[in-house]
Amino acid sequence: MPLKASRRRYPFVARVFSDGGYAGRFVGWAADKTHITLEIIRRGAKAKDFEVLPRRWVVERTFAWIFKNRHLVRDYEQITAIAETLITIAASATLLRRWP
Repeated sequence: MPLKASRRRYPFVARVFSDGGYAGRFVGWAADKTHITLEIIRRGAKAKDFEVLPRRWVVERTFAWIFKNRHLVRDYEQITAIAETLITIAASATLLRRWP
């Protein structure tokens, strides 16, 4: 389970924002097993078209920045460790470009 594994690596994380698909028993499991508050971001009840959801745009914007790198647009890599390394390099390059 990625949430449980991330707890060991990032013990300072106290709150995680999640999509409505993770609502239900997973919220209680996260609180009991990992001591992380799982906050579910939902669309408005009257929303029919596109709606900007709070906090979700941050994740989608970050993915857009990372996937601007040509090599990450498609799944070329056969080994997961190499793909993870390339994502780390892309994220680092994005941070360095945006450094004041």
